[in-house]
Amino acid sequence: MRWTIAAAAAFIGLGLVATTPLVYAQAPRTPPSPVRGTIDALTDHSLTVRAPSGALTTIALAPNFVVRTVVRKHLDNIHDGDFVAATSVRGKDGNLHAIEVHILLPTQRGVVPEGQLPWDLAPNSLMTNAIVAGIATVKGGKVLTVTYKGERTDIEVDRKTPIVTYAPGDPSMLKRGRAVFILAAKQSDGSLATTSVTVENNGVKPPM
Repeated sequence: MRWTIAAAAAFIGLGLVATTPLVYAQAPRTPPSPVRGTIDALTDHSLTVRAPSGALTTIALAPNFVVRTVVRKHLDNIHDGDFVAATSVRGKDGNLHAIEVHILLPTQRGVVPEGQLPWDLAPNSLMTNAIVAGIATVKGGKVLTVTYKGERTDIEVDRKTPIVTYAPGDPSMLKRGRAVFILAAKQSDGSLATTSVTVENNGVKPPM
C-alpha cells in the first residue's frame, strides 16, 4: 500500500485519472522516479529532459501518453471539502508549512488515495493527499485542517505558496525549454518510460 500512495502522490503532478487504468492495476517492481527539468528534445517516441544540474534524462513515451498542464490558483480558491495534495516541511515552530498545494480535480477524487508520506521535493518534505475539513486565517496566510484515513493534521499555507490545479494539454505544448514534471517507471532494461507529462503553459510551471 505504501507504493500505491507514493505513486498516487506523484501522479497528482501528472494529472493521471481513471483513463489510465494500467498504471493503477499493477505496481511496478520499483517505485517510479520523479523527473523534473526543462524539455531538451522531443521525438515521436521519447522526451529528453534537462535537469537543473544540466544532466539529461531520456524517457520513452507510451503510445497513448497524456499531456496535462497546471493552472495558477490562489489561497482563497481553496474551500472546505476540496481534495488537495500539499507538499510541506516542518518548521522550527513544529508546524507543517506548505511549499506547494495542488487543488485536485473531481475526477481525481477516489482515484488518488488519501495519505501522507515522505516526498522528495525538499529535504524532509511530506506529501499529504487529504480533504480540507477547516480553514483558519492567520497572519500572512491560512491554516488548512485536512483529514485522511481517519487522521487529522494542520498545514500552514502563506500567500506566496504556489497553488495550482490541472487542465488538459496536448503534445503540441511539449516545446524545448518548457518546464515539465514526469513520473518515470524503470523498465527491465534500465530505461525509463511514462504514460503522462505535466508541462508548463502560459508561464505557469509545474511546482511539484
